[in-house]
Amino acid sequence: MMESRILQLIAALRASGVRVSLAESAEAFLAVDLMGIQDREHFRLSLRATLIKDVQALPTFDKLFPLFFGSGQPPMMGGNPSDDLTSEEIQMLAEALRQFSENLRQRMERLMNGEPLTKSELESLAQLVGLNQADNLDYQNWMAQRMLRALAFPEVREALRELMEQLQQMGMSRERIEQVQNMIRQNMQGMQEQIEQFAGQRLAENISERPRGENIDSLMNRPFHALSDADKQVLQREVKRLAAALRTRIALRQKRMKSGQLDPKATIRANLKYHGVPMEIKHKDRVRKPKIVVICDVSTSMRFCSELMLSFLFALQGQVRKTHAFAFIDHLESISEDFNGANADEAIQSVLWRMPSGHYNTDLGWSLNDFNKEYMDTLNSGTTLILVGDGRNNYNDPRLDLFSTMARRATRTIWLNPEPPHLWHGDSDMPKYAPLCSNVLKVSNLRELAEAVDLLMAG
Repeated sequence: MMESRILQLIAALRASGVRVSLAESAEAFLAVDLMGIQDREHFRLSLRATLIKDVQALPTFDKLFPLFFGSGQPPMMGGNPSDDLTSEEIQMLAEALRQFSENLRQRMERLMNGEPLTKSELESLAQLVGLNQADNLDYQNWMAQRMLRALAFPEVREALRELMEQLQQMGMSRERIEQVQNMIRQNMQGMQEQIEQFAGQRLAENISERPRGENIDSLMNRPFHALSDADKQVLQREVKRLAAALRTRIALRQKRMKSGQLDPKATIRANLKYHGVPMEIKHKDRVRKPKIVVICDVSTSMRFCSELMLSFLFALQGQVRKTHAFAFIDHLESISEDFNGANADEAIQSVLWRMPSGHYNTDLGWSLNDFNKEYMDTLNSGTTLILVGDGRNNYNDPRLDLFSTMARRATRTIWLNPEPPHLWHGDSDMPKYAPLCSNVLKVSNLRELAEAVDLLMAG
């Protein structure tokens, strides 16, 4: 077991760009044999001294080592707060819990009892949020938050606050309420630490299993949130090739559609010079290039997906009548003027520079209000409205009234969302937006995004 973990660490170091030779690997095993593994610090230093020859690689080692060789102790969980309560207070607690749904009640009771997640539960969460396909340590906290969101942690936190208020109204003393509250908070912190620890370990294991020189097909199927910076650079180049292929396919499709239904009036007019003999048959032109209004979320979680979407639209300008493009985080900005340039990379980077990523309170509702005030006239019966975002409003007003108006004015409304429906809870307003759309397409990776763009242009 210890040997396999050391081999995993070596593989992860190599996959992270650290050069480790076979001789250095052998030296590491020899050093471990000499120093032993009883003293964790001596063990760590023996591996670091033999595997790392470049001071610039030390941060990578220091980040990976604890993920493969943690303390071995699970996060501390508190006890059961009901252990110290009287029978009357326990009855009061049980009565207050009945107001919540079965799912919420079970999760709250579990936190009260201090029960950590089982290995199988952690594995199920990892599969659900795409952790098993991720191998970028920078996303450890973000993946942990996705797992907590899948557990409905924000809703549980709010329900527990309501529970404390209910107990106060029922007459439980403030001292008892604080005792219960502190114990639950400790248990919630313990579960959060357990998930963060698991996420880090799984990411490190995934790094160690990543094949060298991963092919482009594999990267195209990898979720956006699981991409490293190097992966993103590869896909940014690939999207140009895909866009060129799409442009050719769409142009051929439009060319084939030029011969539509017979146009009797045009045929008669064209053949007057032949004394009415129909020598030239005219057809109605069926080529209708779409007019597009696209609104992209460029906040941190959506930034790369929106960047690739804008790259596609920039490359396909010749296949559309008009593109009105907008970007938002906590407010809306028109970026249509950027599409008039000749260089797609410069145009998109200009947009991202004006709206840098950071700790924003993403607010689509406010951005829709901006659109309503200044740009509603861009929508009409010939327009396809495209939203690129995860629909998360941080519990702000989603302004469904405005979105409904926009959807009615457009010919069709398509929402591109990297999150599957089973993650549409918490601060996600997608369950409210989705019924107002013509279609909602999942675009969690480049392959899905390219297929969605092709479908949009096909009408």
